[in-house]
Formats: sequence, C-alpha cells, structure tokens
Amino acid sequence: MLTADIGWKFGALAVLACGAVAVFLMLGVPAGAWEFALAFRGFKLLALVLVAYAVSTSTILFHTVTRNQILTPSIMGFDALYLLIQTLLVFLLGGWGMLQLDGIGKFGAEVACMMLFSTMLFLWLFNRNSRNLHLMILVGIIFGILFRSLAGFAARLIDPNDFVVVQGAQFATFNAVNTDLLWISLALCGGTMPLVWRLRHALDVLTLGRDPAINLGLPYHGLVLAVLAVVALLVSVSTALVGPVSFFGLLVAHLAYMTMPRGGHGATLIAGALIAMLVLIGGQAVFEHVLGLKSALSIVIDFIGGLVFLFLLLRGHAR
Repeated sequence: MLTADIGWKFGALAVLACGAVAVFLMLGVPAGAWEFALAFRGFKLLALVLVAYAVSTSTILFHTVTRNQILTPSIMGFDALYLLIQTLLVFLLGGWGMLQLDGIGKFGAEVACMMLFSTMLFLWLFNRNSRNLHLMILVGIIFGILFRSLAGFAARLIDPNDFVVVQGAQFATFNAVNTDLLWISLALCGGTMPLVWRLRHALDVLTLGRDPAINLGLPYHGLVLAVLAVVALLVSVSTALVGPVSFFGLLVAHLAYMTMPRGGHGATLIAGALIAMLVLIGGQAVFEHVLGLKSALSIVIDFIGGLVFLFLLLRGHAR
C-alpha cells in the first residue's frame, strides 16, 4: 500500500535520479555537439541504468532468500569466477586474441558459465540437508579463494604485455561499454522485471522464514529456486557487461532498507533501483565531467561498500 510517507520518498528519489540523469547528459557538452554527445552518453546511461537495476534487485532478493543482510551474491564467488574466465582467455589466446573475440559470443559464454556455477551451488546449498548459513559463507569464500588462486597462477604464466588486459578486467568500467551487448542485457533484465514484481508479496511472506511460509501455503522450494535463478541471471549480466562491483549491491540495499523500512518488497525494490541509479549516474557524472576521470568510480564504491560491510559485521546484523 502506497502511503503518503512512501509516496514523498519515491518522489524525492525520482527527482534526484532524474537530476543525476540530466547532469550526466548535459554537463560539459560543447555548443554544436549536442547530437553526438547525447547519443554517445545515452548508451552509457543505459548501461548504468541496467547495472543499477540488476545489482540492487539481485542483492535485495538474495538477502530475502538467505534471511541475511550481510551476504551478497558477489561474496559467493561470482567476481572471482569472472576474473578467472578473463585470465584463462588471455592465457589461452593472448591479449590481442582475446580482444578480437566476438563480443556477443564472449558475453554469452561468460553469462552461461556464471549461471551454471550459481545453479550448481544454489541447488546444493538449498537442498533439505544443507541450509546452514555459515556453510554457505564458507563455501562461497572457498570457491572465491580457489578461483582467485587459479587466476593468479595463470596470470604468472602470462606475458607481461598481455597481463595489462587481465589487470583492466579486475575493476568495473562504465566508460567503454559494447553497445551490441546493451540490447541483450536490456532484454534479459527486462524479462525479469514482471516476474520480480509479481513475486513481491510472496517475497514479503518469505522473510518470515521457511516454516511460516510453508504453513501460509507458499511453495517454498520452488519459489527459492526461482528467485535464485533470477539473482544468478542479474548478477551474471551485470558482471559480464561492466565487470565486478563487489560491494555496490550491499551499499544500495541498506540505503533502500533505511529509506523504506516498512514498505515491503515492492517499495524496497523500487527504492533500491532509484538509489543505485542516483549513485552510479551521479557518481559517473562527477568522475567523468568534473574530475576528468582521474580516478575510477568503481574503486570508490567498493571502498565505501566495504566499510559498510565491516560496519555490519561489527554490529552483528547477520540474520
């Protein structure tokens, strides 16, 4: 139910997000170059919006399923797997050979690998005999260490000139996005929106826990697997599109929880997407048009998100 309190918060977030979009599109555009600048920045804007939706939604859904607001899908080893894929490609093909790969085919292979890994992991962790939260954290950390160790070993065997390509893949970049991938990402992310919105009330019930949800008639196991499939798809798409953003989801999810403490999943998901858009688009506008790209937005976001993660651990907010 949309109350007056939630309504004005939505309005404020929407106005701020639209303001960030306007600044990003129009700041620093020279006279006579509007058509080129708007077209060029428009593609980057679409990428930022897609990443904002994918990361915020996947993190909130993952928190709901695990009933833990510290865990994020990235902690479960997605970023390490992505880095391992990039390292192996450079190791096998060389830096120039990797850059010559078809972008759409490479994107599809990366999404498929991360989807396969996540599906196998989630199916095992959420069967009847293994729902221990500490086990999930441990397995995610172990897989992350394994993937990073393999990537590090392969990196030591790579030509130093080719290693620059691997090094560039370690951080998310919003400046050079393959426009051919945007439409595929838009279709995949857009396909999840009706499903997520339709499940918003079931997600509210899911927060009560497994037994209360089953007693209230919720198909618990099927719902959990469906939500995890959406999470895996969104994380895979955002990571393959721009690279790893480890703690960004944790940051915007908790900002959404603080903004909409009583709004249910419908309000929280919308607020999370708007906050993520505001942070990404506004931050990219500042770093690109004010600071002249002297630093990377992803580094600052991961630093702040990491501080939030440590704060939550110290406060004992695991649920």
